Amino acid sequence: MSQPEHAVAVSSLTKTYPASGKRGPKLALDGVDLAIPRGSLFGLLGPNGAGKSTLINILAGLVLKTSGHATVWGIDIDKDPRRARGAIGVVPQELNLDPFFTPRQLLDLHGGLYGVPKAERRTAEILEAVGLTPQADAYARALSGGMRRRLLVAKAMVHRPPVLVLDEPTAGVDVELRRQLWTYVRRLNDEGVTILLTTHYLEEAEELCDRIAIINHGRLVANDTTAALVSRLDTKMLELTVDRDLQAPPAALARLGATFAGPRRIVVHYRPSLTPVAQILAAAAEDGLAIHDLSTVESDLEDIFLQLTRKPDAAD
Repeated sequence: MSQPEHAVAVSSLTKTYPASGKRGPKLALDGVDLAIPRGSLFGLLGPNGAGKSTLINILAGLVLKTSGHATVWGIDIDKDPRRARGAIGVVPQELNLDPFFTPRQLLDLHGGLYGVPKAERRTAEILEAVGLTPQADAYARALSGGMRRRLLVAKAMVHRPPVLVLDEPTAGVDVELRRQLWTYVRRLNDEGVTILLTTHYLEEAEELCDRIAIINHGRLVANDTTAALVSRLDTKMLELTVDRDLQAPPAALARLGATFAGPRRIVVHYRPSLTPVAQILAAAAEDGLAIHDLSTVESDLEDIFLQLTRKPDAAD
């Protein structure tokens, strides 16, 4: 069977939750079009209530869409829901574990539910990957919150899904275990598993993901490679350390919008497409300043995220 070009593809996907009590109907997804390339490590970002979990739950067969079309690994979620669910593994935000099973029992049980033959189950390998080998035979109720989070990740991997969805997987997980988890996730991705990640740790998404989409108020407001998305925000900061004490930015630098950051420190916020660094350095020379040190700060994903989601009309 040939592999699909896109691991996940949705078009005109809409979800409206019905009115409840005094609240009217809620439009959670508003005509979302999204294609996630096969083999990518894809980030889906957005503020709370943006529609991320609704989208994931539709793909997993847990929420019924109102309209639109969706496929997982080329399988239509309406025409063949069972196969579509078998092609995706989801790590939910909620810690929904049976407290009276051990991690080893839970993984074996979950593998059985997905029809994985005993000889093909990777229980020990997965437990080792998520750092739960010492707790393999302890009851889940005795695990810490971080351990339970890792056990959820392990459960989603038992049937070798070609698409793995990680919905805030590192919430409550300490730094060392987070690194261990990402090492395994990268390994899975290198082996061909498509990863869909939602996270509130923006630096995490920027480091891990090759493509990122941002959703806000149920609409997709950005979808690009991580590098292209970061470069979209055409701003940088240049900090100069000069050879003498100043009371304010001198005239030439002031015309470029320089601000005073200390007796010998001047900061210039500029747009590289309009103001080359050489122009800033020429202004410093025009002001008779010798530069002892300089540093630049690039825009990052958090700047993009805030720019796209904090404006009321960002999704219009």
